Formats: sequence, structure tokens, C-alpha cells
Amino acid sequence: MSDKVKTKDTLKIGQRVILREAGALQMLGDNLNGGFSEAVDLLLNTKGRVIVCGMGKSGHIARKIAATFASTGTPAHFVHPAEASHGDLGMMAQGDVALMLSNSGETPELADVIAYTRRFQIPMIGVAGRAGSTLLVQADVAILLPEAPEACDTGIVPTTSTTMTLALGDAMAIALMEQRQFTPENFRDFHPGGKLGARLSKVADLMHKGDDLPLIAPDTPMSEALLVISQKGFGVAGIVRDNRLVGVITDGDLRRHMDGLLDKRASEVMTENPSTVSPTSLAEEALATMNARKITTLFVSDHDNCVSGILHIHDCLRAGVG
Repeated sequence: MSDKVKTKDTLKIGQRVILREAGALQMLGDNLNGGFSEAVDLLLNTKGRVIVCGMGKSGHIARKIAATFASTGTPAHFVHPAEASHGDLGMMAQGDVALMLSNSGETPELADVIAYTRRFQIPMIGVAGRAGSTLLVQADVAILLPEAPEACDTGIVPTTSTTMTLALGDAMAIALMEQRQFTPENFRDFHPGGKLGARLSKVADLMHKGDDLPLIAPDTPMSEALLVISQKGFGVAGIVRDNRLVGVITDGDLRRHMDGLLDKRASEVMTENPSTVSPTSLAEEALATMNARKITTLFVSDHDNCVSGILHIHDCLRAGVG
């Protein structure tokens, strides 16, 4: 068999797997019922934490679901069912809700966890692919996954089933977010690091303020203005009257007024009504403004145009914005 034929066959396999899993997700969406709403209501109203539990591949999915819940405003953690039988059951308490995942619904390692939830009246949501399985029979809220074939032709590798379970967990997390009116700012509180955290940084988090600001009065001689521009290192000076920004002096302004520059006042050189940004704006928005206007700095001001800071494009790039 030639390499070309192998590549073609491999491509067909990949397409078959993805389309089979996509079809299963469509089935899952079409078959969601009141059990899903009951589960979300139970999670929304719990006073404690969500304990997510699963074994094997379901365990990997459970870890991801727990992490998604925790980062979107629903306190949650993963408990390994095998470790639970050796002391980790103590991580569960009355007031918590258990979310148990098992494609077969008969995973032996879950038995002790299921028994513990029944003994201490801990509400349990069961997700499984077999109707009448122990997990779904014992659950307070049962969610039955549709009968969809696994992506492999042998039907033995957990693929389609884990994809459906993961999507179901994501659907729960997003439903909880929207019910809680969870905002991007809330998300940043739980996720300050990494690219997502950087994208949600506010201007106030990155701006320079206080003595770092290159601010001068309108009647400042340009000889002094040039010293301020040089000392502060932003390449600009903000012209303020009663702490309100009335203009800005940039390199372009200096070039346009080169003749007799040192004999002029700041108000004669400045550009009026400069672009500004609010301290509560996302840094990503400020970066977009700078790129669009081909400038490297923005003064930060409130609704009364009172100056509170200055943001340089390098501040955004250092923080990972953009």
C-alpha cells in the first residue's frame, strides 16, 4: 500500500470519528430533558461544594468539569473514587452535591461513594449511558446519555461517551454562569493568570499613576515641557487644567511646531481633545484603540475627564494582552 493511499485512509478515519462524535452531541442536545434543569437547579441552590467523581476516562472528564465549575463561580472539586474508600470520603459533607459520572453506571469503585451519599443524605446527580443502572437508580437526579456508538468500530474505546459527558458538564457550567449572571470580571477573579486572565485585565491594573504622570499646565514654557517629556519617558505630555485633560503634546506636535518651539507655551503646541480611556475599560480595548489610531500611549480619565493615569502600549504587551 502506498503512502498516498495510507494518508487518504487515515483522513477518512479522522473524518468518520469526528462526524460520529458530532452526531452524538446532536443526539445529546435533542434528548436533554427536565433532568438537566433539575440538575442545574440542584447545583445552583447548594450551600456547599459540588463533588465530581468518576473512574478511568470518566475520571479525567470529571476533573475537567470540576475545574470548569470552580473557575466559573460554582465551588467544586474532584474526588477520586478509589481514594475515597481510603479516607477521601471525608472531603464530602452534608450541604454538598455529588455529580457522579459512569458510562456503564455500574463502576465498582463508585459503590462506596454512592453508599456514602445515601447514608448522609447528600444529593446526587448521576450521569450514565445505561437506563436502569445502579447509578441512575440511586441518583436523586438521573441524566441518561443517548445510545450513540463509540467512535471506534470495535465499540470498546471510551470516545463518543466521554465527549458527550464533557459537553454535558460544559452545558451545566454555562447554565450556572448565566443563572448567576457571572461576568468576565468575575471570571478574571478566579483566573488572573495566563492568556485568559491577560485578556480580562483592566486599564487600572496596568496604568501608571501619581508622580509617574507627565502632566503640565497650559501656560508651561515649552523648554520645561520638553524636560517633563524626557524625564517621564512616555514620549508625551498631558496638558491639564484643574486636573482635567485639555490637550496632549506628542512627537508629531513637536515636529509641526519646530520653528520657534522654545518661545511657545504648551497650549500653543498641544493637540486638543485627545483620545482617552476609562480605568474600568479592558486593556484589550485600549490596545485596540492605540493600534487603530497608530499611537503608543493613552491617558486614562474618568467621565469628568479627570486624569488618573497613563497607559503605554508596552504595558499591554508585557502583560500578555494582544
